[in-house]
Amino acid sequence: MDYNLNDAIQYHYGSFPPKNINYNFFIQELINATDALARFDQMLKNLHNNEILLAPLRNQEAVLSSRIEGTISTMDEILQYEADDDGTDNLNFRSDVVETILYQRALKNAQSALEDGYEFSINFIRQMHQQLLFWGRGSVKSPGEFKREQNYLADKAKRKIQFVPISPEKLMEGLENLFMFIGKSPEPPLIKTAIMHLEFEALHPFQDGNGRIGRMLITLLLWRSGILSYPHFYISGYFEDNKDTYIEAMREVSKTGNWNEWIKFFLIAVEKQAILNLQIAENIRNLYENLKQEFSEILSSKWNLTILDFIFTYPVFRSNKFVHNTGIPSASAATIIKKLVEKGFLFPKEEAAGRRAALYSFEPLMKLVRV
Repeated sequence: MDYNLNDAIQYHYGSFPPKNINYNFFIQELINATDALARFDQMLKNLHNNEILLAPLRNQEAVLSSRIEGTISTMDEILQYEADDDGTDNLNFRSDVVETILYQRALKNAQSALEDGYEFSINFIRQMHQQLLFWGRGSVKSPGEFKREQNYLADKAKRKIQFVPISPEKLMEGLENLFMFIGKSPEPPLIKTAIMHLEFEALHPFQDGNGRIGRMLITLLLWRSGILSYPHFYISGYFEDNKDTYIEAMREVSKTGNWNEWIKFFLIAVEKQAILNLQIAENIRNLYENLKQEFSEILSSKWNLTILDFIFTYPVFRSNKFVHNTGIPSASAATIIKKLVEKGFLFPKEEAAGRRAALYSFEPLMKLVRV
């Protein structure tokens, strides 16, 4: 190995779960995070169509969580992939785009599995991992299989090993302890989630995809713990903006055995991200409500709400999908799209060519959610 191991921090054997959590150290951050999440959750409860209005936040999370791992895709690319998705796996896009789509799919499937009665377990994360690494660069890194060789977290620029996760021989014991903690710990949900996330990353059970799985588990555990009514809280934006601090706070736990600084960092991340998510979601909701009235005046159509719901669900779309999904006759659909282009609501990204329908983007929404 050409990487320097001298300053590497080793996994904290024998120190999980933590025994000396000092609530006084982060009580204010816990109060702030709880309050911010409660306000975000209340807004979710008040949305009559939160699945439609929060779809952009899900896309944003997939882009940002993948970006932390060096997978670079844009919101426009992800939505164009969906616009061209015909029900088969479209592999003609850049691998980064497909990997981000697989993140989105794995998270959605995990949510469905939990709703169907599955529990957090070793097998559950194996299934998540298998779906996450179904195709792309990760598909050669044993999807759904735990590591058999020691892995490392490295600073590639400095060619230094930053952290040595648990050894493969101790991994199953570590995972059993983690899922016992998730199932039986009496800690409040936010504290439990903070500890769970760090421990999962420290175990680093897979060859690839650990960070993405670990961040999905944050959303899923907060939701299943009852602190969120819907699985729509996404935290990767804060971690991406504070990546060095995020990594260093996790390393410090194994270095010093002190979990309190990490928990404080995590609670601050939850508070800041909840405030930002609330702002974005409110902007999306306000745009939706304002356009209800404007579309009514511009289009004078019995399909006003159908059109609005479609473009919020598919902010980048092809005209044939618009016709198919809304049920609006082709001639009427063409007139509606033309009016929305003229008024600046839709932007033509690609003209129709041969059998390929024209591609449009719904710019008022895209401006709110591009990252």
